Amino acid sequence: MMKLRFSRKQLCIPYALFLILFVVIPMLMILFYAFTGEGADGTLTFTFANFADFFTSRAKLSTLLMSFTIAIISTAICLVIAYPLAYVLARSNIKRKNVLLMIFIMPMWINFVLRITALRELLDLIGLLGTQNYLNTIIGMVYDFLPFMILPLYTTLEKLDKSYLEAAADLGGNKFTVFTRVTFPLSMPGVISGITMVFMPSMTNYVVSDTLSNFNITILGKLIDEYFTTYDNWHMGSMISIILLVIIFLTLLATGGFKEDKSNARGANLW
Repeated sequence: MMKLRFSRKQLCIPYALFLILFVVIPMLMILFYAFTGEGADGTLTFTFANFADFFTSRAKLSTLLMSFTIAIISTAICLVIAYPLAYVLARSNIKRKNVLLMIFIMPMWINFVLRITALRELLDLIGLLGTQNYLNTIIGMVYDFLPFMILPLYTTLEKLDKSYLEAAADLGGNKFTVFTRVTFPLSMPGVISGITMVFMPSMTNYVVSDTLSNFNITILGKLIDEYFTTYDNWHMGSMISIILLVIIFLTLLATGGFKEDKSNARGANLW
């Protein structure tokens, strides 16, 4: 019986094709449309006018600021809620704590539209819908993305080497010192991962803002959708997409998402 053997390069072919078809080609199309514009005769010409229009438009800059504000506040609230919860679950001796963790991340398994619609009905019931659009959007973002903050934090804290904590306590550190000098620095990979997973989609998930603000709040994701679908302006839509990609890149750069810090994982540089 003949055995099939594949080299590593051959096994990478399906992924390479997927990468080219669904990542590289769309990115090249976005770059092409972002830096081109239609002339009076309908021909495409290279131009920076799309970017100039964005950064000179008060309405578009206001949308960018709104997106940043919502994303920052939503991420901060998620971190404040998720970190203590993940810390307690990881450090406790509660039996079946994985079941408790499952309860908190269970919303991820429920249909997104169904969850947001249910939240909309709840906000309407307590009288917030239509009166507190900004607050409703923040609540929706936190409700939607909180599990994405809990999971990486719990995973990091659960795998934390307890010997470092014991050594810090033996050296005279109180609970606060041990947490601030050892536990929190060692949990930074989970913090960074959680921030990245919440901040980025919070800037673009316009379904939440549309549903909970009655279409009164516009974020970058909504603006991109409008230019592509409503206005049929691929040039402006692609340009805003490029700006969003730059923001994502800078966010990853600022949070250290492109580098692997092995020293902290081993407990170095804590003192």
